[in-house]
Amino acid sequence: MNPLTPLQRRHLLIATGAAGLSAAFSPLSAQTAWPSKPIRFVVPFAPGGTSEIVARSVAAELTKQLGQNVFVENKPGGAGVVAMLDVAKAAPDGHTIILGHVGTLAVNPYMLANQPYDVSRDFIPVTLLAKVPNVFVVHADVPAKNFREFVAYAKKNPGQLNYGSAGNASAGHLAMEYLKLVTGMFITHIPYRGTGPQLTDLLAGRTQASSAGLPALSAHIKSGKLRAIAVGTQQRISQLPDVPTVAEMGFKDFETSQWYGILAPAGTPPEIVRRLQEESLKALRSSAVTERFANDNAVGGGGPSSEFAAFIAREQKIWSDIVRRAQIKAD
Repeated sequence: MNPLTPLQRRHLLIATGAAGLSAAFSPLSAQTAWPSKPIRFVVPFAPGGTSEIVARSVAAELTKQLGQNVFVENKPGGAGVVAMLDVAKAAPDGHTIILGHVGTLAVNPYMLANQPYDVSRDFIPVTLLAKVPNVFVVHADVPAKNFREFVAYAKKNPGQLNYGSAGNASAGHLAMEYLKLVTGMFITHIPYRGTGPQLTDLLAGRTQASSAGLPALSAHIKSGKLRAIAVGTQQRISQLPDVPTVAEMGFKDFETSQWYGILAPAGTPPEIVRRLQEESLKALRSSAVTERFANDNAVGGGGPSSEFAAFIAREQKIWSDIVRRAQIKAD
């Protein structure tokens, strides 16, 4: 073989350098460079609720898979606006994400007059993590043994009962307002800064009713401190087989559940969004998460960004109508 001329060697070096430069900036390279530091996973509620349970279960697996700490930061306040605004302003590099849910994504845009961000423009849906059944409970001292008795008691004592929620636009707030709409009950809403704080008052008897995800309520139902009177799903759930659905009680179209998913700030590179979705799906399929979700009757997600975006759009259509009809407002 003839040796290369100086000109041929020069062309070869240029070509090799260009190929190396192209590889350095390829999507694969960007993907493998992420994450380069710990990931902040913001939850817009105080500790102690279903949102934190879902977030911490997934974060623990992501930490193992990614080799970087994925730490949950609870940031309650303002119906989730405080946390959402914080993340909307964060660097779109995949190192700050937020747990979105029905309130912040499907209700606030219609309940709040002035949001300092646009949920559709300022965030990228990454993946749906879980759907969790809403359970309606009353304090053990409430003189109503079942759903029908509770509705009758509330109607006989309008405005005398209080229900707590994790805050304005929380899943529990929305579920109870929806229930009030279809049954004609009048119960006063007391918003808290998370499921944990509102359960403290409910267990103490300072409020009389609530709706929350099964993970946060299960132990208290088993202990007898709270009485489960209905679930919001269309079918009964395996953990509470004797508790009827609201639909069974004569409200056939009634359905409500809590759902949670990951969002990133707008501008986050598509390859990072895709990698985060893929890693989240892997986490959801881990034995630790599947066992936890099974115990709580939670249904795991993990689909692509486009699927989660379409799901949010459907939920927005449903809840915009309910917000209008029920005249749900930020208390």
